[in-house]
Amino acid sequence: MSSKNIPPKRNSLNTVPITPNIGNDKGLQGYATIHNSINDIPPEIWNELAPADSPLLQHQFLSALENTGCVSTGTGWRPNHLAIYGNNQLLAAAPCYLKYHSYGEYIFDWNWAHAYRQAGLTYYPKLLLAVPFTPITNISLLSHPDTNSSAARINLINAAYDLAKDKSASSIHSLFTTHEDNEAFNSKGFFIRKANQFHWTNHGYSDFSDFLSELNSKKRKNIARERKTINSHQITFRWLDGFQATPNDWSFFYSCYENTISGYAAIPYLNLEFFRCVGETMASKVRLLIASHHGVDIASAFFLRGKSALFGRYWGSIKTLPNLHFETCFYQPIDYCIRHQLTSFEAGAQGEHKLSRGLTPTTVFSAHWLSHPDFASAIGTHIDQERRYIEEYQAILSSHSPYKNRP
Repeated sequence: MSSKNIPPKRNSLNTVPITPNIGNDKGLQGYATIHNSINDIPPEIWNELAPADSPLLQHQFLSALENTGCVSTGTGWRPNHLAIYGNNQLLAAAPCYLKYHSYGEYIFDWNWAHAYRQAGLTYYPKLLLAVPFTPITNISLLSHPDTNSSAARINLINAAYDLAKDKSASSIHSLFTTHEDNEAFNSKGFFIRKANQFHWTNHGYSDFSDFLSELNSKKRKNIARERKTINSHQITFRWLDGFQATPNDWSFFYSCYENTISGYAAIPYLNLEFFRCVGETMASKVRLLIASHHGVDIASAFFLRGKSALFGRYWGSIKTLPNLHFETCFYQPIDYCIRHQLTSFEAGAQGEHKLSRGLTPTTVFSAHWLSHPDFASAIGTHIDQERRYIEEYQAILSSHSPYKNRP
């Protein structure tokens, strides 16, 4: 482990002792701390735990959210990051927030909050282990490569239990979880919930035409027709990374982002300062796509690139043209993945229209624990019923696969 990986003094933060090998749990010898800002942990130390293909788990992304005020007590996201230290090292950590609402999560529990309110109970605050505003599967329970990851996950969950009790939180939630995290959560009494997204997978395509050749005739012709519309309007696209994007480029992107959000009466969770910040601190991972019409910029989309995947996050336009959204948010990113030999593209939450454009149903998971035994039982039953619905829904979607030779 890095010699720079030095923890804070135990008396400087809220600390919880960790006792090894309690019951059936494999423990880590050390102590847990609660950090009220990600900036309490040096970036190089946090990033030793974050997977290379998860740019949204990088310290730079999480700190940009806090440093620009997008994540704060005032916005209903109070940082309470979990960290476990032992042998003078950071062994494990989890991005964690005390939440006073359910906005910006993409795994919806509004009905649960409503049921609590009807029963005269308080649902908020709740504890959330996740990356804010991010419907992308990520490891929630991070551990150093030299640490027993199974033990680390269990100790982080135990620390979350203690924190929830200390803060009188009704529940603990972890969103867009991995199978490894789910095993740990399930062993500690969490319900594992299923949901659906649409992802694109690169099957070794040589170019966009090769990808189209795998689609059935109807879908192939539809995409060709939509792209022809873009060409007929002489719309051009340029990709920029954080090194290439100028302050004017970011201002233009944000004007598009705001315009589209206001059109849907949605909430602008992020501000211009955030995008400029990640453009600077994550320059090699940021991708900005800008569409121009006769030399005038009219639309833009924001992406993050991992080691082998592209993640689509936000888009907007200041001019409405047919199929501009499909080209900017789907076809250009797919083409980018093929040209750069990336294995997958995740275009965000929801959207059955993605199926017709080559993105296929993909199961995503979340983990939930509720302190109230009666509500926990009722919600557990609901999750079981919901799981069967999701499975049936995905089976129906798969039966309408756009691909010729694959379900």
